Amino acid sequence: MKTVLVTGGSRGIGKAICERFSSAGYRVIAPTRNEMDLADAASVESYIARNLNEQIDVIINNAGINDVHLVEEITDDEISRTMAINLTSPLRLLRGFVGGMKQRGYGRIVNIASIWAVVSKAGRCTYSATKNGIHGITNTLAVELAPNGILVNTVCPGFTLTELTYQNNSKEQIAEISKEIPLGRMAEPAEIAELVYFLGSEQNTYITGQKITADGGFTEK
Repeated sequence: MKTVLVTGGSRGIGKAICERFSSAGYRVIAPTRNEMDLADAASVESYIARNLNEQIDVIINNAGINDVHLVEEITDDEISRTMAINLTSPLRLLRGFVGGMKQRGYGRIVNIASIWAVVSKAGRCTYSATKNGIHGITNTLAVELAPNGILVNTVCPGFTLTELTYQNNSKEQIAEISKEIPLGRMAEPAEIAELVYFLGSEQNTYITGQKITADGGFTEK
């Protein structure tokens, strides 16, 4: 049985990813914030140290935050938290666990970015910076780890019908956004999870280093 580590697995796309891997017989590890606080470097390093003996075959860096502010309104705390959760903590996790993958000659890594790493809009400065940065990690590790049988990719989800989407938007607002999507609707979390599962599973034997957008055609307009 292979083991997958998923961050941000309690809701939304992360929850759907956990369910998809679990349904395929994977052992799923999805740390809670109490177990590992991605905003706190010491907490991440402590989690790694406690779990170094775990055989982690797949890492899905899914957790992220997105505070929307114009550039002159961005606070130092927002910069620090967004960078820590979206970029530096994923890098720390990879640094900590990729050694075991190399020893076993097998691994799959999927970094979850966003359509705002493909296009952007006002207020997404810090978020877009981190999501472009996570693909920079993908670019390098795809080359660095290929000789060890480790494939690394980025998935960029578009508008998705998560709990947060329903919380932050009315039915009317969701309908208006959907009109901007060529397919005419937002994604279901399970649709994004299916792509992540393929890239993170043994079904993927040759795709590495790619930034794959799943957005119903939104960024093609």
